[in-house]
Amino acid sequence: MSKKISIVNQKGGVGKTTTCVNLAAALTAQGKKVLVIDFDPQGNATSGFGIEKNKSPNIYDAVIGNVPLSKAIYKTKWSDVSPSNKGLSGATIELINLERREYRLKDAIQEVDPLYDYIFIDCPPSLEILTLDALVAADSLLVPVQCEYYALEGLADLLYTVRRAKRSLNPKLEMEGIVLTMYDGRTNLSLQVAEEVKRHFPGQVFASVIPRNVRLSEAPSHGLPVTAYDPLSRGSEAYKLLASEFISRYH
Repeated sequence: MSKKISIVNQKGGVGKTTTCVNLAAALTAQGKKVLVIDFDPQGNATSGFGIEKNKSPNIYDAVIGNVPLSKAIYKTKWSDVSPSNKGLSGATIELINLERREYRLKDAIQEVDPLYDYIFIDCPPSLEILTLDALVAADSLLVPVQCEYYALEGLADLLYTVRRAKRSLNPKLEMEGIVLTMYDGRTNLSLQVAEEVKRHFPGQVFASVIPRNVRLSEAPSHGLPVTAYDPLSRGSEAYKLLASEFISRYH
């Protein structure tokens, strides 16, 4: 059985997909079997692994079209990936009329569950039906929080949605942890935000922090995780450390 982790924050631009792609790649490099499910219609995790967004079948076909998920998975050097594209945005409407609509992703994953150590679900930056499906399918949540103003803004809404999902749909859902991203130790702001997040979420913040790093920004345009694009960069080293902490801290 795999550990299923939804990477979620309804705020955009917090390093959610960057964390999904690079943590998955770093865990694969440590010998883990990893699947990334791109559940965001923007398809950024898909292109981050160098996969064309028009690949078919994809996660939309598995969730809406009843195609086995195993048919919608593509292998890369850094992780197996079930891709998405803007067609997934239509699922928000189509799911409304389907039976077990909140369980479609969970049901799809069951077929491949035994094949992986970790399954990461990259969620859209919103609290809607796709995110709810991802919360129901997950064992735990990984929440990237950027070290900038308003870092905690919106987290109350996220936690309300999580509590609602846990109460009515997935009582086993847990918080895996919070990852601080876009950290700049030279600024008081980053230090203050880090302390504030730790105060609000004691014991739930990973010690490994993700720095501001131009290589992290460049890597997706080459269709590569940063660990492949520039293995010696600060961004790459940070995700390697996070992967090690991830394994040792919880598993």
